[in-house]
Amino acid sequence: MGTMQLKMLKLLLLLTITEICTAQNDITLSVFTVTSKSLAVQWSFPAGANSYKITVIPKNSPGQLVFAQFSGNTVLGSVNSMSPNTVYTVMLEAMDNDGNVLSSADIEVTTAPEVPSIEEAYSKKSDSITVEFTEVAGATNYLLRAESRSGDFFSETNVSSSPGTIRQLQPYTDYILRVISVNSGRRSQPSLATENRTVVMAPELETDAPTNNTINVTWPRVEHAVFYTLCLFQQGSSTRLKRNTTDTMVVFDNLTPGTLYCIKGTAWDAEGRTGDDLTVCQITRPSTPDVTHVQMTQGRSLGIAVYWLSVQGARIYVALTSNGKNCSSQSNHCFIIPAECGQNRSVTVVAYNDAGPSSPSQPVTYITYPCPPENIWVEEPTAGNCSVMWDSVPLVEHYITYIKRDDGAEHSCNTTETTCQFFCMCGYTYLTSVFPHNQAGSSLFAHVRNYTTIPCCPHDVTIKLVSTETLEIMWSPVKGSELYKTTAAETHEVIHCNDTSPVCALSDLKCNTGYAVTVTSCCELRGCNTTCKAQIHETAPCTPEIMSLAQVNNSTYKVLITNPNTGDTNYTVTATGRYDRHTCHSTNDYCELTQLPCGKTYEVTVVATSAAGKSLPGFSKILETGPCCPMYVNVTQVTQAMTNVTWSAGHGARSYVVALTSLRGHASCHTLDTHCLMGCITCGTNYSVYLEAISSSGHKSECLYKGFSSSACCPTGVKLYRRSNNTLRVYWRSLGTQVYNHTVQLSGTRANNTCTAAAGSMYCDMEEGPCGDVYTVVVAPVGHDGTIVVFCQARWYSVPCPGSNAGMMISHGKRRMN
Repeated sequence: MGTMQLKMLKLLLLLTITEICTAQNDITLSVFTVTSKSLAVQWSFPAGANSYKITVIPKNSPGQLVFAQFSGNTVLGSVNSMSPNTVYTVMLEAMDNDGNVLSSADIEVTTAPEVPSIEEAYSKKSDSITVEFTEVAGATNYLLRAESRSGDFFSETNVSSSPGTIRQLQPYTDYILRVISVNSGRRSQPSLATENRTVVMAPELETDAPTNNTINVTWPRVEHAVFYTLCLFQQGSSTRLKRNTTDTMVVFDNLTPGTLYCIKGTAWDAEGRTGDDLTVCQITRPSTPDVTHVQMTQGRSLGIAVYWLSVQGARIYVALTSNGKNCSSQSNHCFIIPAECGQNRSVTVVAYNDAGPSSPSQPVTYITYPCPPENIWVEEPTAGNCSVMWDSVPLVEHYITYIKRDDGAEHSCNTTETTCQFFCMCGYTYLTSVFPHNQAGSSLFAHVRNYTTIPCCPHDVTIKLVSTETLEIMWSPVKGSELYKTTAAETHEVIHCNDTSPVCALSDLKCNTGYAVTVTSCCELRGCNTTCKAQIHETAPCTPEIMSLAQVNNSTYKVLITNPNTGDTNYTVTATGRYDRHTCHSTNDYCELTQLPCGKTYEVTVVATSAAGKSLPGFSKILETGPCCPMYVNVTQVTQAMTNVTWSAGHGARSYVVALTSLRGHASCHTLDTHCLMGCITCGTNYSVYLEAISSSGHKSECLYKGFSSSACCPTGVKLYRRSNNTLRVYWRSLGTQVYNHTVQLSGTRANNTCTAAAGSMYCDMEEGPCGDVYTVVVAPVGHDGTIVVFCQARWYSVPCPGSNAGMMISHGKRRMN
């Protein structure tokens, strides 16, 4: 039995529904196989059976009875000449040697439908063949069988009617085809075979659009194909282009840019049959867009807006500048941000789609806003005549210069030059900025340069004699001054006071001498104003001395005195007893005291008087015990550079010499009072306190008291900075040897802040308030208990907004911290 017959037998056995019937004497009967016109049954082997008889009777239709008889050794038998698609009753009888029936059994069997015939077979797809066949009565479905010539392929496809299609075949391959009819699980014999071949595969098309009006189509050669047909049609249009070729490449040209085309490709075999078809779509590249205009963008960031006309089929546009900057958009414009200032460039636009880029547009030139000048400075050749100057920058049509004074006053000028003149007053800080302009507009920002004029000279200066050798000078504060220096020409320009307060005491001066006193205002940025004029004031007359006492008569005494002063000086000699006093006056070197009672002890003194004031009394010529030291001495700080010393009266003392000494200098005064105003005090210094009590006869007592510490120094060089992390830093320099904590008060119109710096620190940071505000800054030392040990001068500062260089606003007034 051949390979094909074995396969068919296996399939029939798997699809056959076996019917079994149990009869007398336990004989069994079952169907082995059924076809359209025959059947085969099998049975068991009962004891004593010598032969078997099979009778086949049509059940529902009249027909001829069919008989078959078999020997006793047979268990399988077949019956032929049956009708297709007919129900039969099959009876089996087992008989002995005498022909008697030992047992019997019967079953009901339906024959398979008629064998169909193939009318036509054809292939339209490379993986399938369609078969048209005759349909037969009683068939519920059909099996389409396909086999390869080599026998390595076999398949059956179940179909309900004609035609039917066998799939999953190989391209351009020969197949043997048969049809089998089926009903109730029974199969007919296969039909007569026919042979057919599948068609060739479709070409695998690959497309690209190298230009905006051409499409290239390529494909690998298809096996068994002799030529190819390509059909191109435009989407949404009736346009068709057809090309036949034996090559593997076709070029379609003169197409519309930015348009989607679909290409259908088919291969032909040698028999003239078309194979599969494959359709691919390809868009042509877009046309070149036209740039309509280029303009600069508004806002804080410099940018370029590029506009163009949209083209068909473009998916995205890219604008590219000549310096390599670009932007992209799906609309008709895009923005290149940021752009550099002071540029003269060009821009082109390219449209893109899935096919690739278009040709670039014609370049369009543009210029950007001019850059701000980097170098700005102010010159003041003469007082009050200032000029803002700057380096020129390219692509500028004109400049606008803004000058803002620290009190809010503003000035501007529009010029094509690189200089701008303005009137500048003493004691002010000016913020200058220059904005260049061209046809693109103004630069977005400008560097800010500060210029501070020299501080004004102090006014309302008053000088008065507060002791015989001490002058007190007072004046009104002036704008722009951070420090005042007080000098006298007769002291070789020694600085007697270097203080922020508008008061100074010149002590240890020469008696009966005129001093030309000058108060000079200074600031750290510009130094000192050397044009301030001096005022002349004379000190008190020098103290005359009693040379001798000579008795003229019982009640008159002639007092000889020295005459150390100028001729317009008057001298008064006073004799003071316990209960009385006597005087005489003279402009010469002697004076007579008259009517003095006898038996008294007098203290005889002489005082010189002039228009400037009185001198200290001279020494008396009487003998007496030394005077007592005062019980106490109090030293009170008046200003940072001036103290007031008071003490209790010493018995027997007529005059006192008080001295404050330290390693950093000393101060002293000689007075008849129990108080003394002393200058030249250094802040933050420990002083030793000495007092010399002097009797009328010239006896002296030296007294030592508890030391005195001058008040803490007010910081100098106070500045306000805005840092990069948006905080404010107040910076100062500390004077003196003592170390204190410092408190900082920062007051503005919209924010107030306070911070405390530890001892030794020279700055304090705090959160930044609103920009553009003017702040009052006070820095003062504080004691261990947190109280302010000295009240210091306030200063004003302006904090510019980001984008401008921070500048320091110079103090234009003073305030005491409270």
